[in-house]
Amino acid sequence: MNTILRKSVLGVAGLAFAGGLAAGPLNHSDGAAVVQSAAPITAVAVDKPDMGVLVPHGVQGAQSRVDLSDEQVANVKAIIAATKKAGMNERAAVVSIATALQESKLENLGHLGDRNDHDSQGLFQQRPSSGWGTVEQITDPEYSTTAFLKGLKQVDGWQDMPLTEAAQTVQVSAYPDHYAQWEQQAADLVAEHWNS
Repeated sequence: MNTILRKSVLGVAGLAFAGGLAAGPLNHSDGAAVVQSAAPITAVAVDKPDMGVLVPHGVQGAQSRVDLSDEQVANVKAIIAATKKAGMNERAAVVSIATALQESKLENLGHLGDRNDHDSQGLFQQRPSSGWGTVEQITDPEYSTTAFLKGLKQVDGWQDMPLTEAAQTVQVSAYPDHYAQWEQQAADLVAEHWNS
């Protein structure tokens, strides 16, 4: 009986030793890289939105472009996220971003004192006195985008309108044609960030 027990213990010890040798090099760092054979890694292409969806009518007139800071890019991403959350498509994001480019250059503006247009604030220069929400709400990128999109949804046929007409119907700006100049940059931003 003693012999059987001793052989069993030695057998288990041998397995543990062999397992330790097999696992040893993986657990010890001697500066050498351990390369394991694996299937080749292939790049996965992320589909970008179709420019025909983003700019279905082509751009109108001369186009403007501004270099964006990290904060402005974060606002682009917030607009895209709010658009997706609202169940709207890439074209709605283009209209929203172009509008915010015209209204604030994608900067979440607070009250500007004497330079303020009435009580307009936020990315879309929405006015609390016009029922867009409180100052805290309209300076929140998700809220202000959702409010803009709610207005856009109420515009019959907005999907088939030129961008500037759709934006103007929601915004009621004193400069209705100015939204068009941002369509290409807005489309480029949606193409870049929609699936990121």
